[in-house]
Amino acid sequence: MLLPLLSVGQASKLYRKALRSTDFDEKIQLLNEVIKLEPKNLDAYFQRGLAKNDSGDYHGAIVDYSKIIVEQPDADTYYNRGNSRYSIKDLSGAKEDYAKAFMLDKNFFDALYSLACVRYDLEEYERAILDFNKVIKAVPNQPKLYTLRASAYKAVEKYTEAAQDYSTAILIAPNAMHYYNRGAFLMDINYYENANEDLTRSLRLNSNNAYAYFYRGASYLILGEYTKAISDFNEALKFDNMDFDAHLGIAMAYNKVNDHENAKASFKRANEILSIDDDVSSINPYNNTYWFQNQYYYFNNNLAPLAKL
Repeated sequence: MLLPLLSVGQASKLYRKALRSTDFDEKIQLLNEVIKLEPKNLDAYFQRGLAKNDSGDYHGAIVDYSKIIVEQPDADTYYNRGNSRYSIKDLSGAKEDYAKAFMLDKNFFDALYSLACVRYDLEEYERAILDFNKVIKAVPNQPKLYTLRASAYKAVEKYTEAAQDYSTAILIAPNAMHYYNRGAFLMDINYYENANEDLTRSLRLNSNNAYAYFYRGASYLILGEYTKAISDFNEALKFDNMDFDAHLGIAMAYNKVNDHENAKASFKRANEILSIDDDVSSINPYNNTYWFQNQYYYFNNNLAPLAKL
């Protein structure tokens, strides 16, 4: 009669030691010993799953969580298995687990938030919006939720709703990133003056953002303020001299102010980075650039003059 009691006591001691350990390998080894002594100890499987996940062994974590789910399914285990599945890019599996976690616990808004995010990744934008709506109703003061829902609205071309969400994020937290997000969005829907204002606000709050300089440079270029465009593109290039989009932008701006020498040099540099021959006869080699994908007509109208330099 003493042997089972001793086993239980030893397992409890090892389990407590595992919980205190900050070394993943040691924690997993201790939990292995617990499970050998108590094969039905679901808490040990759960803790080992957490340790495996945190150490990068996502497949091993999934196995441990799955053992628990077979025996005694619960919201936390589904949620954590969903996280591990998400880490190995099993988006469909993660979506299923997050949905089950929320189904088991209607107050588990972290699971619903994760479900909304994975739906977004799977391009299920309308369903993602519905999930974000529920999370926002429960937690209305988190600006990140509005930014994410705005991205989903943008994907389904509901631009008014997207603009409202970006603006709500700014009202809650008027920081550089939220002004930048709205500015980049306004660039995408061709509201260049408004975009320029937001990007300027963003850069006043944080001047260490290459993308903000680039987008503001693009807005200045399209608005005809070429000297300011040149300045911003140069700032963007200080962060990354291989930024072919900035080189193309500055080439167009220099050409607009009749500085053909600098325009030619910048255009040549962009082509070198993109591995495009100097003899440009089509816009198609630039299909991976911002200008081709977002400002096609403007770029197409300005490409031929650059190619003739």
